[in-house]
Order: sequence, then C-alpha cells, then structure tokens
Amino acid sequence: MTSEEKKSTGGEKDAAAIEALRQLRERLFSNDISTARLAGFKLSWMQEDGLAILREALFGDYSRTAKKAAAYGLRSMHGRMKQLGAEALTQGLNHRDRITREACTKALALMNGEIVGKTGSGGKAKSGGHRIKEIRQRRDSKTQHTRHNRPAQR
Repeated sequence: MTSEEKKSTGGEKDAAAIEALRQLRERLFSNDISTARLAGFKLSWMQEDGLAILREALFGDYSRTAKKAAAYGLRSMHGRMKQLGAEALTQGLNHRDRITREACTKALALMNGEIVGKTGSGGKAKSGGHRIKEIRQRRDSKTQHTRHNRPAQR
C-alpha cells in the first residue's frame, strides 16, 4: 500500500464526522437514559457541532430523557465551550417548558458544586432525630454455653 492510498481526503473525513454526529444525535434522542447521556457526553467534546445539537435537544420539543441528556452534555463541555454551555443552560432557566427549566436548574446547580436532592414523592422524608438502636440478646448462663464455658472434650 502506498502512502496515497492510506491518506483519506478531506471530504472523506468530513463525511465520517457528519456520520458520527448523525449517529450521536440519534442516540441523544433515545429513550434509554444511559445511551442518551453517553451521547450527550460525547457531543460535549464536539465543539460547535456538538453545542448546536445539544441546544437543539434542550430547547426543542423533545422527550424528558433527551432534555436531561442534553443538559448533561452542556454541563460537561470542556475548554472554551464550557462558557457557551453554561450560557445555554442559563437561557434555559427562562424557557417556557417546565422540563427544560428543571433540567437547566439542576445542571447549573451541579456545575456550581451544589448538592441537589431528588424531588417528588420518592419516599418518606428523613429526619435526623431517629437513630437505630442495637438490641442485645439477654444471655442466660444456665441454658446457653459459650465456647469458653464448655468443658474441654478429649
């Protein structure tokens, strides 16, 4: 094989990049949250192209899963794109869609290092006043033999 055969042309690289973006966009809109979040994370590394797809998913008329994955991708942006991702999330705070607002609020809180608890009826609220006590069994020395009290068997 010559070096000319090994090199791919610029058009082939662009076509491969476009195909990769198309596949990631398709995965972002998946109903499986793990698949969608992974696609959102991978799109966060794709600079302007990834930002455009994530913004489309966050502000468009898409499922809750897609919006949460897009918010995850935007808060996972790196380098010079991190500020643009944070700006997109800030714009989402004033969005008309409740799911978009909630996803942006949580993503921004996580970016700022705040601990965000789950909301909703996920269970009974915990109060700090209750402690678990250990209940010790009463030992009756006449009925129970411990290893130390047994006579040595020979």
